[in-house]
Amino acid sequence: MQAGDITVIDTAALPWEPRWNEHLGKTLYRKNLIEDPETSMEVRLVRYPAGVINTRHTHPCAHGMYVLEGTLATHAGSFGPGHFIWFPAGLEMEHGAAAEGDVTVLFITNRKFEIHYVKD
Repeated sequence: MQAGDITVIDTAALPWEPRWNEHLGKTLYRKNLIEDPETSMEVRLVRYPAGVINTRHTHPCAHGMYVLEGTLATHAGSFGPGHFIWFPAGLEMEHGAAAEGDVTVLFITNRKFEIHYVKD
């Protein structure tokens, strides 16, 4: 909904979009909120099912994750609700849900999103 010069989205009314990840052989879920046509910056909600970790990868963009629910497990430790984690562009990383439950994050990129998995 457009309200004057702002964008308002009722995230509770948006359905979760299942996204099959061929590399992981698992489904992740997202709700796309906004993308800037000039910079390709994106904001979305992302939900990883319990125990699903996105294995070693890099991005040509930086991105942040604000943990809303659950525990975000990363290569640098685990973080609960209220934590904001910023991943610089090019960093080799892992992140996903801790084994005990799903994790939901507000996911923000600073430019066009791409993922490149690191080969073992």
